[in-house]
Amino acid sequence: MADLITAGLITLGWRERLALPQLGIGMLKAKLDTGARSSSLHVDTLEEFQRGGDTWLRFTMHVGRRQPTHICCEAPALDRRAVTDTGGRRTERWFIRSEVRLAGQHFSVDINLTDRRHMLFPMLLGRSALDGRFAVDPARSYTQPRPLPAASDIP
Repeated sequence: MADLITAGLITLGWRERLALPQLGIGMLKAKLDTGARSSSLHVDTLEEFQRGGDTWLRFTMHVGRRQPTHICCEAPALDRRAVTDTGGRRTERWFIRSEVRLAGQHFSVDINLTDRRHMLFPMLLGRSALDGRFAVDPARSYTQPRPLPAASDIP
């Protein structure tokens, strides 16, 4: 029965490398979590501002562990939603929509911005992003090669 469910889907491991090209992030390690509904991205700082009558978000983060790179991003705010974490605590979080590149696919995902500094992975890719695209094998990890820059990412 499991083969019928995963037929036609790319099988990934519980952790993978992905890219968020719209945010200028060429490679980021992510935990794939079928138990989490939404996707989350770690941010060190977060501020909202107005641009053209719309709410935008400016946030910073560090990418990489050996030689961390400081990245400053801006994205239009999608909305604020209540998110319940694994401890059962409910908080309001800002969401953005961004393109994800993973396993040769490009797709848009709603991502909440939060402090994940105490987590192993700066990004969590939840089941809403995985559904219909990928199957997750918890016995595997890093099944895909590192994301390569797309032609549009190269100046």
